[in-house]
Amino acid sequence: MERVLLIKYGEMTTKKGNRNFFVNTLYNNIKEKLKNFDVKIIKEISRMYIEFHDEDLERIKEQINHIFGIHTYHIAYIINSNMEEIISKSIEIMHKYEGKTFKVETKRSDKKFLIESMQVSRQVGGAILKNCIDMKVDVKHPEVLLNIEIRPYKSFIYTKTYYGLGGYPVGTQAKGMLMLSGGIDSPVAGFLTLKRGVRLDAVYFEAIPHTSLEARNKVIELTRILARYTDKINLHIVPFTEVQEEIYKTIDPAYCITIMRRMMYRITQLLAKKHNALILVNGESIGQVASQTLTSMSVINQVTNMPVIRPVACLDKLEIISIAQKIGSYETSILPYEDCCTLFVPKHPVINPTLEKCLKYEKNFDYKPMLEKAVEKTFTIKVEEQKEEKFKEFL
Repeated sequence: MERVLLIKYGEMTTKKGNRNFFVNTLYNNIKEKLKNFDVKIIKEISRMYIEFHDEDLERIKEQINHIFGIHTYHIAYIINSNMEEIISKSIEIMHKYEGKTFKVETKRSDKKFLIESMQVSRQVGGAILKNCIDMKVDVKHPEVLLNIEIRPYKSFIYTKTYYGLGGYPVGTQAKGMLMLSGGIDSPVAGFLTLKRGVRLDAVYFEAIPHTSLEARNKVIELTRILARYTDKINLHIVPFTEVQEEIYKTIDPAYCITIMRRMMYRITQLLAKKHNALILVNGESIGQVASQTLTSMSVINQVTNMPVIRPVACLDKLEIISIAQKIGSYETSILPYEDCCTLFVPKHPVINPTLEKCLKYEKNFDYKPMLEKAVEKTFTIKVEEQKEEKFKEFL
């Protein structure tokens, strides 16, 4: 094949003794994403190459754009490592850019290639000036940067750089349990957690008939959007009606949200232990609502001994919305279907709850059997990007 897709790792290059593990995980993730294409993936410790058919390129790029662990990638011409071929292919490529300024950069990892990098760049640049119309060299701000990489046996030439998602390949860390509502923040928190290599399950609390099947469908769609960035996500749907109704029957309205969140944390921890997740993840942002003041988060956090990761804690709403728009979750998140967290919100929720009052109010009802029952009746959907038909039986 004349062209390959050249993958560069970025942050993964900081790894030392366990770098092979990261590279192998990325290789397996790419292989899974491209399983429906006729490709050949060649992995090396410093980069990866994908041989492809030209007619598949745009669809392959779309998949590559959803894989964590890739810093940049390039559509590179692959040629023999000799100056005649390097110059010939460089001229052929640069004919497409006639009339523009350019610069040639050469990296020579094959030290058996006797011509040094600077000299290769000079010879190629001189040949381009002679053979391409109205082209000029600009070493500071070129319109076209021609990259030449000379490696053992083969060389690669490319002009364009495409930026990947960065981060670590999903699966290089253990599993987390994402508290996924139908809002804007929690899908963004899930995306940012995946970016650190963490596999995710998700948990959604519903209170039928107070919440609707449309609200459930909305969360399934948000899970499907997140699944674009991994292979699949198990969505655990918790029947929360009994717990929520009991809270609003027996608890001071000002404390209802605080107690409800404490119950959700307890259930999420039970599910995390059941499904071998090591952390809880949510979309809490400091100060955004009453249950997300530092005092509230501290009091709510008391019910779990598992680490709680809050990836958007220090982002403002506009920053979170910007990420949601980029990852494709925003339009789904703003659909007008309420979830448990937006139902029955009191006019004046407490913003500085005390642990003593929470413990006092929780004695008003025997919640432990209710939580165990909710976990027992939780059902799970395996959500994959392309398999929406699986969801119909649950709607």
